[in-house]
Amino acid sequence: MTELKSWLRDNSTLMYFLVAQAIAIGAVVVSIIAYSVKLESRVTTLEVRGSPHLATIDQRLTVLESKTATNKESVDRIVDVMTKRLNINP
Repeated sequence: MTELKSWLRDNSTLMYFLVAQAIAIGAVVVSIIAYSVKLESRVTTLEVRGSPHLATIDQRLTVLESKTATNKESVDRIVDVMTKRLNINP
């Protein structure tokens, strides 16, 4: 027991540093958790109340989806024509 006490006295600076580092890591973890909770609440608020930005994004997505569908139909039609000319059955 005396050896442990003397070791702690000799290495007190190291012990203070390790304790301070543990406290700092704990503070960082708590701040990350607090930020994620705050972000989650903001997202939930946007989903519930809505946002003009979300409406704009939704409109753009709808336009892109219609363009994608049109492009897919065009590509399918081109593939059909080309495979008929080549006598290839896909």
